[in-house]
Amino acid sequence: MKNAVSGSFVGLAAILLGAMAVPASAQVPVGDARAGAQRAATCAGCHGIGGLRNAYPDVFHFPKIGNQHPEYIVAALQAYRSGERSHPTMRAIASSLSDQAMADLAAFYGQGGLRATTAGGK
Repeated sequence: MKNAVSGSFVGLAAILLGAMAVPASAQVPVGDARAGAQRAATCAGCHGIGGLRNAYPDVFHFPKIGNQHPEYIVAALQAYRSGERSHPTMRAIASSLSDQAMADLAAFYGQGGLRATTAGGK
């Protein structure tokens, strides 16, 4: 009985360690804030206007995404893309974004989303 228990523990440990190993190709890309600034025009239509609300189908306040943690932005976009989060417009937008594009947007908004400081210093 003791060998069966220790064998089960070793097997479980191997599975857990294998699940924690992430191949290099599956790593999240590093975001480029300048590229994100160029992509952010689509986002600014809703997220760039303070206090903007949408009344259909329910009253919805667009969240502020400037200075948000980049990891959160990527996770939210991935959740919209997968359907885990349900907002038709965001799902459509996120579905068109690559992982690199998500990382770029996250880098841009993570530093405040200030176009003037990221797009060529203009």
